[in-house]
Amino acid sequence: MTTLDPALLERIEALRAKYAASGQELIDFLDGLLEADYITYWDYIRLDSLLSLQQPRTPHHDEPIFIMYHQITELYFKLVLHELDAAVAAPMPGTADWTPAHTEALTEHVRRCTRYFGALEQSFAVMTDGMNREQFLRFRMALIPASGFQSGQYRMIEMAMARLNELVHLDVRAAYAGETDPLVLLDRIYWRGGATIAATGEKTLTLKQFEAKYAKEFSERAVGVHGRTISDRARVLEQRGELTDALREGLRELDHQVNVRWPMQHLKTAGRYLAKQPSDTRATGGTNWPKYLPPKFQLRIAFPFLWSDAERDSWGS
Repeated sequence: MTTLDPALLERIEALRAKYAASGQELIDFLDGLLEADYITYWDYIRLDSLLSLQQPRTPHHDEPIFIMYHQITELYFKLVLHELDAAVAAPMPGTADWTPAHTEALTEHVRRCTRYFGALEQSFAVMTDGMNREQFLRFRMALIPASGFQSGQYRMIEMAMARLNELVHLDVRAAYAGETDPLVLLDRIYWRGGATIAATGEKTLTLKQFEAKYAKEFSERAVGVHGRTISDRARVLEQRGELTDALREGLRELDHQVNVRWPMQHLKTAGRYLAKQPSDTRATGGTNWPKYLPPKFQLRIAFPFLWSDAERDSWGS
């Protein structure tokens, strides 16, 4: 008679208890397991679907490069949001539920986000140096009014990191420093001015599309993260003298990565492809990129209290 390993018996009993809640016997699930095929790499990551998602609008060789890199970017943004959403859902510092383990977890979330943005920054040569300029200037016109401005995930990252008061357009930011209604602040967020017609103040089609797509989700997120952002958490820890050196440095690195290095990569690329002659400077979405992209013009700083006056004054220089 074969004696079953105690560890195996323990797992069988754990499985029996788990599946008992479904009203089925464990034997039924074991039969199903016997019938099921092995999982494959390509099925698990949906490889065939993933590789079918590139649908160029022109025959130019370099357009698939443009599509794939933006898709890669959005996947990295999803990784960042995966970390930020977990961090925002955790207990708030200063409450009874907060423990030192939560500080360690927050530090790790921040490190991962920085790592993801670092990978994007390092790989941006795919865009900056990897396309033929003449091809780009041709196929981009088939994309109007689509624009990288319309990345909803990037806006969600900003809202999870920074208090909305710090994301209000710089021209009126001081006036809304004490505003507590997240929807009022969202209505005055900086990027709304990045896709308006300068002469009239009218919204471009790019902005109208963007708002139609994401207005509800942005409003829900603005309310949901209000008072719970990464910045709110860091402020509480700072005030309580509990902000560790590791978390402080991690937050500063993430802030600089998201709000200086990443937009500077876009600015460099836009300058290479769009700024060589006046007729080329218009962007597909009608965004005023020379004034919209430079970090020093927007002064988006997620954690301003972690930077000195001199560092904030030279932000993006």
